[in-house]
Amino acid sequence: MQDKASLRKEILAKRNSIPASVKKVKDRAIEDRLFELDEIKHAKTVFFFASFRSEVDTSGMIRRSLKEGKTVILPRVEGTALGLYRITGPDELIPGCMNIPEPSVLTDDRKVRINDVDAIIVPGAAFDRSGNRIGYGGGFYDRLLAQLQKPVPVIAPAYEEQVIDTVPADSHDKKVGMIVTDRRVINIEHF
Repeated sequence: MQDKASLRKEILAKRNSIPASVKKVKDRAIEDRLFELDEIKHAKTVFFFASFRSEVDTSGMIRRSLKEGKTVILPRVEGTALGLYRITGPDELIPGCMNIPEPSVLTDDRKVRINDVDAIIVPGAAFDRSGNRIGYGGGFYDRLLAQLQKPVPVIAPAYEEQVIDTVPADSHDKKVGMIVTDRRVINIEHF
């Protein structure tokens, strides 16, 4: 079995090679599938990641959620953890750690705990049908998900190219409950 680093590199190279025109079509299909899920339809507060480089584009999902009246939460790197902040619009995002868009309004009334959200949308480099994921190596999302004290849907938007047979997993790695691709929804566990 390949190690995480080489597997991450291989899958990211595949993701990076998706032509922009194809990526746009795939992004729309993923967004439409995501918003058909009951877990998203019924969620009042949704945690998103702000997409970066060749990740599935979440900007439309964020705008759509705000338009539907949902509370949208985005992460900000704060040391070795992610701080979670409510945003009211995409204009509140600024380049942060590694140039990843992060919330710029950091007041106490905007800070949220992970246990206050109804659905969590997580990034990743690779996923398998058992819900294992390879992130980018920082462990930010594993540490964040370890704080959950109640069942919350953890959903990964991904291109079909990112779903592989087996992802090596360590005991501290947190699984996703659902993967939404441009072709299908992989339901790993029911919430």
